[in-house]
This record gives sequence, structure tokens and C-alpha cells, in this order.
Amino acid sequence: MTRVAVLYGGISSEREVSLNSGRMVIAALREAGFEVVPIEVGDDLGATIAALTPRPDAVFNALHGRFGEDGAIQGVLDLLGIPYTHSGVRASAVAMDKAVAKALFAAAGLPIAAGRTVDIDALAAADPIPLPYVVKPVNEGSSVGVEIVRAGDNRRAEVAQGWKFGREALVEEYIPGRELTVAVMGDRALAVTEILADAGVFYDYESKYANGGSRHIVPAQVHPAIYAQALEVAVAAHRALGCRGATRCDFRYDDTAGEPGRLVLLEINTQPGLTPTSLLPEQAAHLGIDFPALCAWMVENAACRV
Repeated sequence: MTRVAVLYGGISSEREVSLNSGRMVIAALREAGFEVVPIEVGDDLGATIAALTPRPDAVFNALHGRFGEDGAIQGVLDLLGIPYTHSGVRASAVAMDKAVAKALFAAAGLPIAAGRTVDIDALAAADPIPLPYVVKPVNEGSSVGVEIVRAGDNRRAEVAQGWKFGREALVEEYIPGRELTVAVMGDRALAVTEILADAGVFYDYESKYANGGSRHIVPAQVHPAIYAQALEVAVAAHRALGCRGATRCDFRYDDTAGEPGRLVLLEINTQPGLTPTSLLPEQAAHLGIDFPALCAWMVENAACRV
């Protein structure tokens, strides 16, 4: 029997999401026949390392956000020589830095939104790009801190003054239309899901994790050419950053002038959520892969120093 330690919780703004993911993973791995060691991670790294002794056969990384999916814990596990799920240090760090990831996506010829990083004081002083636009933290996930600034709403100064995510922000053109997402397992794109956010005007934190916050349509009812393009771009983004295991790419699809419209890659998530409302398990189930089998596949593909 393979002994698997599940890291969950953490110290990021996504701690509650990670706790939910971890609980689901623990139950699923036990159902799949693994010996599971739950490790709730806090701010004491020494305690986490101690909990990994004796060394498990693999670590299931169910952490989200900073220090969990930005290469930090991955580096620790590499030093300890313990195979772990999801992407390695480099891919995790690059994917978490939205500005760097966008540069690599652009170099790979993938469709991205126009935008740039700005100093938060510059945002307070003037609109950095034409309205409407989206302001987002460079190094956060789960739509934490994302704001939409529209013409006439006078929110720019308010957003800048309340900013809690460092000296820089990523500002991008606002793409109207629909929210799509594609999960990748290894080198295979699973499906395209359309997300209808009922809890807000876009797929924000509340929409992602609240009961009834959003509705998912899988497979998405979009033009066949766009469906195929989304699958292709998701795999290309996964490869461009050197990801491994499972990832999920988020898109905006502007079909406001009719179909086929414009597909835009927003970002890649190297630690997709594994909660009851999460998209990766839903897409896997759509293809006949149940949750225990999905989690078992991740463990079987665990590695280190990659």
C-alpha cells in the first residue's frame, strides 16, 4: 500500500478552499486504497517537515495560493526528495506570477488580453488603459482581489487606495462575453465548461466557492471551432510553462458579435480546486473518471525535481 501525505490548509488567502480540497482528497485516496496521512499546514514550516517523518511515498499537495502553489512548498519537497503531485518549482512559480505567465503565453503565440503591470500609485492617478478594464493581483488565485473598472463608475481611486496585494497590479482589457475553462490531465485536455456566475457579475471568489454561486455547463455549448481551440490552447499553455499533472486554464469568450467569436486565455491554475463545486473533478467525471480515480492518477504521476 502506498503511503500518501496530504498537505492542506496553508497560510494563504485561500486557506479555507484548501481545507475543503484536502478533506475531499483524504476521503478519496482512502477509498482508492491508499494509506493517508493528513497534514494540516500552518505557519510553522518545521512542524510540517516533522510531520513528513517518516517520509511518505508521495505527497498530495492540496494547498492553494501563495506558499502552496507558487513553488515554495515544491522546493521544500524537492530538497526532502519526496515525490509530490502537480507542477514542479519552476512551473508553479511562473504560473503564479500572472505577468510572467502572460509573457510566456505571448511568446508561444497564445491568445491573451492586452494589458500591463502598473504601480498602484499610477493607478490611483489615472486610468492606465482605456475603460473598461480589469485590475488583478499579480500573485493571487481564486479571483482574490480582482476588480472590474467600468466607464462612469469612479472606482479606480477606491480600488487603488484599498489595494492589499503589493506595489504592483496587473491591468488588462475587459473581455465581454462568456467564461470558459478547460482542465488538462498530463497531455490531454478533458472538456470545455461554460461557467455562469450567479453570485456576482463575474466568476469571483463567491461564485467559485459558495453553494449555488455558479452553474456549470459541460460540454459548453459554443461553436465547434472555439471548443476545439480552447482544448488546443489549454494543452499548449500547460506545455509552455512546463506544467505536469493536472492544470486548468480559464478563458473569456467574446461572442457578443456572433459566433465564432474571440477566445482569450486569462491564466493557468497549477493547483485546480478539488472541492464539491470544483471544475476539474466535474470534467473528469464527464469523461467517466470518478473522484477517487482522479486523485489516484495524481498520486501515480507524482514526481520531484522537475
